[in-house]
Amino acid sequence: MKNILVIGLLLIGLASCQNLEEMNINPNLPTETHPQLLLTNIEWDAFRDYRGTSPLYALKMLVQTDGENTSQYYKWDRASYGNYSVLKNVTKMMEEGERIGEPTYVALGKFFRSYYFYNLTLTFGDVPYSAALKGEIEQNYQPVYDEQEMVFTGILKELEEANDILAANNTIIAGDIIYDGDVTSWRKLVNAFRLKVMLTLSEKDGMNIDSEFASVYQNEPLMEGVDESGQLVFLDQQDNRYPDFNSSGFSSGMYMDSTFIQRLQDREDPRLFIYCTQTKSAKEAGKDISDFSAYEGGDPAAPYAEVNEKATEGNVSKVNDRYHKDPVNEPYMLLGYSEQQLILAEAATKGWINADAAMLYESGVKASFKFYEMYAENYSSFVGEADAENYLSKPINDFSMASTEDEQMQLIIMQKYLQSFFQLGWTSFFDHLRSGGYPSFRRPAGVEIPYRWIYPQSEYNYNANNVTEAISRQFGEGNDHINEMTWWLK
Repeated sequence: MKNILVIGLLLIGLASCQNLEEMNINPNLPTETHPQLLLTNIEWDAFRDYRGTSPLYALKMLVQTDGENTSQYYKWDRASYGNYSVLKNVTKMMEEGERIGEPTYVALGKFFRSYYFYNLTLTFGDVPYSAALKGEIEQNYQPVYDEQEMVFTGILKELEEANDILAANNTIIAGDIIYDGDVTSWRKLVNAFRLKVMLTLSEKDGMNIDSEFASVYQNEPLMEGVDESGQLVFLDQQDNRYPDFNSSGFSSGMYMDSTFIQRLQDREDPRLFIYCTQTKSAKEAGKDISDFSAYEGGDPAAPYAEVNEKATEGNVSKVNDRYHKDPVNEPYMLLGYSEQQLILAEAATKGWINADAAMLYESGVKASFKFYEMYAENYSSFVGEADAENYLSKPINDFSMASTEDEQMQLIIMQKYLQSFFQLGWTSFFDHLRSGGYPSFRRPAGVEIPYRWIYPQSEYNYNANNVTEAISRQFGEGNDHINEMTWWLK
């Protein structure tokens, strides 16, 4: 009888433990999920990343008239580590992809890791990379900082691995809102981004960048048309509309920069009509939309009050209404066919690949015109194929008129710059740093172009030893300043 009682108590105890374990599982906080659910949100975040107006002020495309914009005058200081929060989801997607035996999610995870770490290291310099995002697994909440060279090496390795995994697993990727699950299209974007990273390092010796670039160009798939661009298309649905739709910022002190407008006018570039409006004075004078003299900007080096006075007089153009009144407007490109072609054109100019640089340059320009013909409603008549041909025949845009490698590179970089309005984020800013200052950016006397941003205050609060060591290694003790040059530029 005693033995039966003991056994009964043991069984009750085991059942109680089992019930307790079940009670401790919160159904609202699942530990497992299908990676396709994570992928959709990751893509939405990544393809909308690095947009907004801050880069447009630094790139001399916009000016502010109701206050001093720090980006316009290059007075920024700290940037954010917010991308590490998104990278947590990328890490989880990769883990879930491995768990269910779907390696394509691991491959895309490597791509998004590369994309975010590329932007992080260009922003700051050395950053946590190899030891980052291991808090849940290793309880490492104070990751060491990797040297920037090692970060770039890791990025290129992960992109290579992503391409190889996708090549070996040609299956539909569920949850993909960019290419509708098509693996080949993703391989093309991955490889185009590899080329972009390598071109970023074009001034670094000893990394065999040129031969690796040529190998990707010769052996791996790349985008073949505008329709294969890596872009996020918006829909006229709740939470799926163009991010600046109904934004109040466009009705405040935001105006066009005079240097950007002048560059478009000098080239008789019809994309001017798509980017901005005529001045109030020009409209009242009855000037046509296609009249290049109907557009004027504010001086980005002048005090904002001075520009405000000019705007009040009706002599400064605003951003085109389409950017805040069209719920779908145009897609956001993470990396488009046009940018890819201009990357290839620069590589051909440098002799990295055996290709016709002029044809690639023209292909890149025509692709930009085609993009706006497809998406800029009511303006397509200005950017058709014939318009692109006519544009390229003008001496200022004609690649055959550039007699030196430097002149050819300037043409290519300028075209990348001219197509980056509300696109490509900080790409043209980093091109400016990489190329030794092209295109030039007008600014007040004595103001220098920064090379980087200061590390977040949170790192000083919670990872002080490692961030301090990284600063000393790169710039000297205590020199966490915006005008310090990082490894990729030295």
